[in-house]
Amino acid sequence: MQPRNMSMSGVVDLAAVKAAQEAKAKAEQARAEAARQGGGGAVSPADLVLDVDEAGFERDVLQRSTEVPVVIDFWAEWCQPCKQLSPVLERLAVEYNGRFVLAKIDVDANQMLMQQFGVQGIPAVFAVVAGQALPLFQGAAGEAQIRGTLDQLVTVAEQRFGLTGLAVDPEADPGAAQPAPAAPAGPYDALLEAAVQALDAGDFGGAVQAYKNVLSDDPGNTEAKLGLAQAELLQRVQGADPARVRKEAADRPTDPQAQIAAADLDLVGGHVEDAFGRLIDTVQRTAGDERESVRLRLLELFEVVGADDPRVAAARRALARALF
Repeated sequence: MQPRNMSMSGVVDLAAVKAAQEAKAKAEQARAEAARQGGGGAVSPADLVLDVDEAGFERDVLQRSTEVPVVIDFWAEWCQPCKQLSPVLERLAVEYNGRFVLAKIDVDANQMLMQQFGVQGIPAVFAVVAGQALPLFQGAAGEAQIRGTLDQLVTVAEQRFGLTGLAVDPEADPGAAQPAPAAPAGPYDALLEAAVQALDAGDFGGAVQAYKNVLSDDPGNTEAKLGLAQAELLQRVQGADPARVRKEAADRPTDPQAQIAAADLDLVGGHVEDAFGRLIDTVQRTAGDERESVRLRLLELFEVVGADDPRVAAARRALARALF
């Protein structure tokens, strides 16, 4: 599965005044309790990465999220992208020095948690802040994108909820006191970061251009290809009237362009199967250039969701049946 939903634009829902006040109060109570017990509440770097199961979820994630943002990494032993992403998240948890805690959840052993979070494929990364869940991204994202998302997360947690993180005592675990050296910056990290910032700012045209700048020099850059597909999708639906688009699609079921526009809205709204099914049905109803335009848009939407997503695999099989 490829990374998506890197923007933190949806985090505004976490800023409810009541929730912020409650979170601040709980954090203050937790710090006061730690002081009464004779400690400053400091943890070792090793305590910043936890293996969490269903039995310990309330304690290790929900309760902990009143003190510090908890980032959840849903993974499995058989998942190859997980093996790329998890070490990066673990290293960043230590590097961020207590500004967030990483909770690793093995989906094979914790199916209930996977279902409760609505995880459709792995790796999948969520955050819990003051007991409220927030999807961050899916897939083995690039480090520049991950850092950008984490920076926004810890900023929101501090500004909206007063969660300044945990105190870390490096002497408590000398072996983990020094984070692993950061990977050297790639030649396109600045351009990719600029594209992410443009997406967050709603400048989809700027993001499209930034990704194209990378691809002009490195046509095989996976992160840029995925980002371009996402940015172009958001640019297409920007300013669209959803009611009008959906009415036109309902009134003209054989019109490829009407169905393509509705499928874009379906995907942006998170209705992945609806978007795929709409275009596959349209492929079956069309021929020639019209059919080809629908097929190409469907392939673009596959790129946005990610080749490893099971919904993409199922839709590819359905598309093959429709074509042949």
